[in-house]
Amino acid sequence: MPALDRSLVASLPVFQGLTPEQQDDVLGEAQSVRYPKGADVFQQDQQAQHFFLLLHGHLRVYRLTPDGQQVVVRYISPGEIFGVAMALGRTTYPATAAAVVDSVALVWPNAVWPRLSETYPALLANTLRTVGSRLQDAQTRVVEMSTEQVERRIAHALLRLAQQSGRKVETGIQIDFPISRQDVAEMTGATLHTVSRVLSAWEDRGLVEGGRQKITLRDPHRIFMLAEGNGG
Repeated sequence: MPALDRSLVASLPVFQGLTPEQQDDVLGEAQSVRYPKGADVFQQDQQAQHFFLLLHGHLRVYRLTPDGQQVVVRYISPGEIFGVAMALGRTTYPATAAAVVDSVALVWPNAVWPRLSETYPALLANTLRTVGSRLQDAQTRVVEMSTEQVERRIAHALLRLAQQSGRKVETGIQIDFPISRQDVAEMTGATLHTVSRVLSAWEDRGLVEGGRQKITLRDPHRIFMLAEGNGG
């Protein structure tokens, strides 16, 4: 297999603090794998045998509750490291990651994590910083779900997605991957009926623009005010 091009990843947060030679050593252990739209990268409770870095595309991470309800945990964008169960002291993946669009990831066998994390403390620190940030985000969402009205939860979810994967278009900021109202419902602990009602009302008020698996924030400032509980 040809060597991976370091320039693809040199500027990514997880590689900060590593010399070019060290980056080459880390990349030398990885393989590039394509995941077609709809394919699972890994499944909840599956034995964790690899960790990953997304190069291209978007992934949807979700958990199934004991009663079979699907809860979207987060979306993964290019440049993010994920599935590092060993960094969490886990032997299994806590959720399922599936490709929202055709995607490409670097894949490392778990067996190399102890050597890489010991040899390159910066790699370990960068990974733990990412994991810590996600845990903080998850805690924020738990608080939102338990204390906020549904309109505020939806506003927060859309702002989070726009910040992570927003693309400026003529009418505002478009979430740059396919996302349905059902996805928003699963992110916010709301029903599809409620999300449809809220987004339709927001469309009428010029706050958002919907389409087939597309959401554009036409007035991000007013959505931010809604998220903060200050009305629209």
